[in-house]
Amino acid sequence: MKKIVVLILTFSCCVCEIQVNENNDKVSQCSGSTSCCDTCCLTSITQNLGAVGEKVTNMADKITLLEDKLLNTEKEVLELRSLTGGTPQVAFSAALRESGFGDIGPFTTAAPLQYKRVFSNTGNSYNPSTGIFTAVVKGMYFFRFSMFNNLNPVPNSVVSLMKNSERLTSVWDTAGSDSHDMGSNAVVIPLEVGDNVYVELQANRVVYDDAMNYNTFSGFLLFII
Repeated sequence: MKKIVVLILTFSCCVCEIQVNENNDKVSQCSGSTSCCDTCCLTSITQNLGAVGEKVTNMADKITLLEDKLLNTEKEVLELRSLTGGTPQVAFSAALRESGFGDIGPFTTAAPLQYKRVFSNTGNSYNPSTGIFTAVVKGMYFFRFSMFNNLNPVPNSVVSLMKNSERLTSVWDTAGSDSHDMGSNAVVIPLEVGDNVYVELQANRVVYDDAMNYNTFSGFLLFII
């Protein structure tokens, strides 16, 4: 700011000198006194300083406006962070068949059911090619699955929710004359990064499904631990 004022003063004096030199009559009138030139220079300096002051004021207003916008932006960012908490979003839901109908199984050994029709898969932690959910963040999770038994006269359906190789809970129907039964189960469990969760069809058992999507597998992250 001081440099600008010095430049303005220098420029104003130069202008004053030029104006005086271009008008010999005025020079003659001022030859006995410097008051005329001083008045001219002071007037020019005052005008220039006034213009600079106006520009500085405008710049200050713009800076204040930018500061207000920046403050509002920072508040919005903080609000978004408070809402999300920086927590990864993990959720999925899938049904057994993409198309068609009929029994799935039996297999000679227990095997994960591959839920092919994916309704949602936020975070891409569920793999429809294997039927396995793999935790990518340590936390507390909710899982739910449903089962519809086979349509044979004698039911023969047993499925279990597995964590790695540990059986957590099951749904089964292997007795009775009603062939249109279904059931479901759910758990809330802690998972470490890399833990696998899946629904396993037990050996020599079957489940039935069609376009009604009776058999589903869903889960989501509750919170980080």
